[in-house]
Amino acid sequence: QVQLVESGGGLVQAGGSLRLSCAASGRTISSYAMGWFRQAPGKEREFVAAIGWSGGSTYYADSVKGRFTISADNAKNTVYLQMNSLKPEDTAVYYCAARLGLVPTATLSQYRHWGQGTQVTVSS
Repeated sequence: QVQLVESGGGLVQAGGSLRLSCAASGRTISSYAMGWFRQAPGKEREFVAAIGWSGGSTYYADSVKGRFTISADNAKNTVYLQMNSLKPEDTAVYYCAARLGLVPTATLSQYRHWGQGTQVTVSS
């Protein structure tokens, strides 16, 4: 079983930055790829970024490429999402997720374990 706990959300002005953290626990966490997804009010949950624990391979949605950076600290079992140049359209609840396997993907249905989410609000 994998448990995920997000933190770091908040209110920020457009152009600002936030760093989200996802603390993961579980005996075989190194066997999982980790992803960040987000869901805005009235919209479907969408992929943001993903990373593999072992090789550090990363994958980004086009909408955040160049602005967001996903990273992993294996020693702390923590995944981060550094968000720069934030825009009002980045406002959403951000979820951390884990899927068994080493390859990061954008497919929501492949992620079995989810955190509770953290709110990010970007004001214009």
